[in-house]
Amino acid sequence: METYGKILLIAMPIFLGLVLLEKLYGWAVKKQPFRTMDMLSSMSSGYTNTIKDVLGLSVSILTYGYMVEHWAVYTIKSTVWTYVVAFIALDISGYWVHRMSHEINFFWNKHAIHHSSEEFDLACALRQSISSFVSLFTIFLLPAALLGVSPTVIAIVAPLHLFAQFWYHTVYIGKMGILEYIIVTPSHHRVHHAINPEYLDKNHGQIFIIWDKLFGTFQEELPDVPPVYGITRPVQTWNPIKINFQHLWLLIQDAYRTNSWRDKARIWFMPTGWRPADVEANYPLHKIDDPYNFQKYATKASTLFLVWTWIQFLFTFALINYYFLNIGKIGAPNIFVYGGFIFLSVFAYTELMDRNPYAWVWEGVKNALGLFLIYQNDWFGISASLPWATVALGSYFVLSTVVVALFVRFDILKKAEEPTQVLVHG
Repeated sequence: METYGKILLIAMPIFLGLVLLEKLYGWAVKKQPFRTMDMLSSMSSGYTNTIKDVLGLSVSILTYGYMVEHWAVYTIKSTVWTYVVAFIALDISGYWVHRMSHEINFFWNKHAIHHSSEEFDLACALRQSISSFVSLFTIFLLPAALLGVSPTVIAIVAPLHLFAQFWYHTVYIGKMGILEYIIVTPSHHRVHHAINPEYLDKNHGQIFIIWDKLFGTFQEELPDVPPVYGITRPVQTWNPIKINFQHLWLLIQDAYRTNSWRDKARIWFMPTGWRPADVEANYPLHKIDDPYNFQKYATKASTLFLVWTWIQFLFTFALINYYFLNIGKIGAPNIFVYGGFIFLSVFAYTELMDRNPYAWVWEGVKNALGLFLIYQNDWFGISASLPWATVALGSYFVLSTVVVALFVRFDILKKAEEPTQVLVHG
């Protein structure tokens, strides 16, 4: 937990810098629009995912350590080959978990967040799940366990394997020659994120593209079929916490509404997107049928509104850095209180990004909790290292409540408009 937090202290600023560099390149050189809200929604999803991972808010039904201890038939000596085997094992396991997340209704819920952006950029790589609390797929690491690969090796290689999937989320790198036959490239992954019928549910590989070619899920990016990104049932929100549970809520509603007991039971394990016939007829959903002519989600935002959103985002970034830097000192159960505060912060400012008139309520609750935490425990002992910090934090919480209330009163409620939509033409 503490070690992973320290790794993230290094990784998070690097990821943020690369995301901004890509966006600035697209805006300045390629004359692409700088879609701030989409980018901040993606990176805020990264906030929640890192907090969840550091807190270990998930359990495995079958642990890797158990498999090694009870099922190993051979032990690879701790050499470079141990790490190679671990990397390959993680990659083929990742392929099957990824593929099942696309093909089974229930498992799609934990992966929909990653595809929910209607842009394809480095920021969308950070859209990762917080909605998976029980891991069922450790069994896919069975080959490594049989070879006796140490759980410590897996724990070291896993973050590296995850971080290595960041770079190919971009439209600015074309096809890469011979590498197209070996590794997952931006071209391959553009196909994976596209909603074009030709591209749906293809290219599930994470590092090596060979698994898709072996198991029949490979699709080349076609020169005459430009990828269009997102999901066919668009989420219509910037709030990553809502996005994480949208599909699950839909499954619960559909299971309740259908008159068929058979459908109530099987809806969870049917192909992704399947709905009972009676529910589909009585409760139709908006779905993108033409990927070349649909409306991207966008919300009105003045320059002042954008500046305030950036302030909220960067303030949360500073809080997370203090959290990761001091997680050992903060200790349990306070680490869970702090993590919950970060979740509430993200929920509050992304509700404002969505122009929700009740955003002031969430902001008020968050800031009241922040003031209480300052009063109760000196904001997790921050004065020991930063004597001025509690005054700064308290002032911010009060100011933030006032600012958000003013935005709601004079911007959102006064205009009382539907979110502006951006029409996309192929």
